[in-house]
Amino acid sequence: MHEHAYGPSETGSVVLDLGGDTGALIVYTGRDLHGREIEISRGDDRRVHSAVRERRVRDGVLHSAVYPDLPGGRYTVWWDESTPAGTVSVHGGSIAEFTWSSRGFGAKA
Repeated sequence: MHEHAYGPSETGSVVLDLGGDTGALIVYTGRDLHGREIEISRGDDRRVHSAVRERRVRDGVLHSAVYPDLPGGRYTVWWDESTPAGTVSVHGGSIAEFTWSSRGFGAKA
């Protein structure tokens, strides 16, 4: 697990290029994971990571890791090096969501 100190991300500062077989994933977390890098992988593909950042949006503040430009498929979200937190399907042209919380994990349909 890696951690970094990133400033907040303002509304409209993340651009997602969706279409064809390309989608995106947002992993929502609590404030306690701010700066933590969360890894994901598709099948046997190598893992990629994204840092949890504070996101200031129209309706308030949330914490999330954003994975843009993902090929469609089933992804594993990793809790640590060897423990999966769960799986989520990414579809081309859309944004998949996964909720990571102290009460449990799960994909939003």
